Amino acid sequence: MLSLDLTGKTALVGGSTQGIGLASAQAMASMGANCVLISRNEEKLKAAVQTLPADKGQQHSYLVADYANPEQVGAVVGDFVKTNTVHILVNNSGGPAGGPVMKAQPDEFINAFRQHLLCNHIITTLVADGMKQAGYGRVINIISTSVKIPLKDLGVSNTIRGAVASWAKTMANELGQFGITVNNVLPGATSTERLDTILNNKSVKTGKSRAEVEHEMMEEVPARRFGKPEEIASMVAFLATPAAAYVNGTSIPVDGGRTGSI
Repeated sequence: MLSLDLTGKTALVGGSTQGIGLASAQAMASMGANCVLISRNEEKLKAAVQTLPADKGQQHSYLVADYANPEQVGAVVGDFVKTNTVHILVNNSGGPAGGPVMKAQPDEFINAFRQHLLCNHIITTLVADGMKQAGYGRVINIISTSVKIPLKDLGVSNTIRGAVASWAKTMANELGQFGITVNNVLPGATSTERLDTILNNKSVKTGKSRAEVEHEMMEEVPARRFGKPEEIASMVAFLATPAAAYVNGTSIPVDGGRTGSI
């Protein structure tokens, strides 16, 4: 049986001061990984690092970079990989603001493209050589179920998330021969700050109470509830392990069954 142990592996996790990113780092640390958190807020990073299990002698750290600035992200990660090997990369960043695609401005697409696709690409290309040399690599992209079915009033997000998924599939085809897998995790409605924002916006837009909006959204989920960050993180952590070595180029919904496609 292939191992679920991540001892000796180093994981670089984006957007990891809260929500799914932090939960993913905590899950992998509990399996023995050394985690490097990357986000723009150093104070939050310091606090987040303290929540990571280190009972197996793990060495956790952080990098400060803003995904709104791909050049800065590239410089920071580029410096790190000069002396460190990243075995696991979790590409994760906060989603674009909501709204109909017909009302989206060109700059909204450009900014989202830079934050999501360009940053993912820059970081992945920077860590790939080390993964090749190690003969082990896992690139895991946190995207959205909109990759399967576009979501209402998330026009920019739907567009850019789809581009990221296509990029990831292409990257999987190129890197698979080196023992590197590239997969997408597609969270459904998950109890995070982003979901809070979506619920509040829907409440204002429809005139319905927050409780009514929550109930309606939960009714769309066969599980009749929202997901927990830890539940998304469990899939991320599995994909990071040796046991997932033959899972490559996939987009896996973790959404309680909400997505209406196979």
